[in-house]
Amino acid sequence: MKHAADTASRGPQARSFAASLLLGVATLTIAIAGMKAIADIIGPVFMALVITITLHPIRLRLEQGRLPGWVTSVLMLAAAVLLLAGFAVVLIVSVAQLAALLPTYADQIREGVANVGNTLRGAGVKQGQIDAVTDALDPGQIIDVAMSVLSGTLGLLTDLFFLITVLLFIAFDTDSTRHSMKTLGGRFPDPVAALDNFARGTRSYMAVSASFGLVVAIIDGIALHLLDVPGAFVWAVLAFVTNFIPNIGFIIGVVPPALIALLDGSPGVMATVIVVYSVINFVIQSVVQPRVVGDSVGLSPTLTFLSLVFWTWVIGPVGALLAVPFSLLAKSLLVEADPRGTWALPLISGRPEPETEPPPEPEQAPPATIQPEGTSR
Repeated sequence: MKHAADTASRGPQARSFAASLLLGVATLTIAIAGMKAIADIIGPVFMALVITITLHPIRLRLEQGRLPGWVTSVLMLAAAVLLLAGFAVVLIVSVAQLAALLPTYADQIREGVANVGNTLRGAGVKQGQIDAVTDALDPGQIIDVAMSVLSGTLGLLTDLFFLITVLLFIAFDTDSTRHSMKTLGGRFPDPVAALDNFARGTRSYMAVSASFGLVVAIIDGIALHLLDVPGAFVWAVLAFVTNFIPNIGFIIGVVPPALIALLDGSPGVMATVIVVYSVINFVIQSVVQPRVVGDSVGLSPTLTFLSLVFWTWVIGPVGALLAVPFSLLAKSLLVEADPRGTWALPLISGRPEPETEPPPEPEQAPPATIQPEGTSR
């Protein structure tokens, strides 16, 4: 009877948890569908927010000079626009060079595809399967991919006006938003603290990724130039961009220059490119960069990779570049903003909570001895 009573007392709580879980999954599914439907709006808006958060320390320095608020906002907007314009120009030039570079290797690619077909034919593979493989490796398709990337970059310029407009409003609303957050901090301390953690983590991740990405791009570009690999500038820019893509960014950045090194040079040059990229990636991106970033991100490697896949599917290419900030925002709103959800933080970060030692027990005084009457010490 006692066991039945305990089970009955736990039943409503279990059902309540299951119902809450199902309701949360259903709500999240609807929210994801809505985000996917307006991904063209969410991407530029969130990028503007991330840029503003990353450049915020510059605003604090300008405010120390006692400049008028509108002057500070104008300078911050100018800095953000110059950053975007410079990145867009470099990206357009690199993609244009890539589109001009690929046709020069069309014959070599076609010859390599034919060699692959002959090798498969000699191994006894059926002709239909060989045709499927060779069609997938059609150089015309590779050139079309380069052209689509170029057109996609030009499409980014179309969204650039909207992005700059969003930056304009955010730049002039930063001061009032900051004061509002201070006011709300007294009434809702947990959500405000969670958003503050998101801002710090995003600022640290983006600043460190950009700094080390620039270092990696310069070193890779110099190495490719010394190896006489065509398009060294293009591949350096690609290395910088892919540094923001967690887990698989290195693979995306090394495959194109390695293939061009093979086509233009020899297998030895391709191997050298792979070794140089691997050493640079291991030293800078795997040893130095994580130590600088520290614990500001708080995402396990598995969750980081899954967030890359998820946000790329929901938002598109911008989701791949901003996968970590998107996940940091989701963590702050869904987990850190509610004290009841902090139990999930060790699962998200992949690090167990530090064990706290129990407080020492108070020392007990020894019992007093009672002297018998009529005795002297």
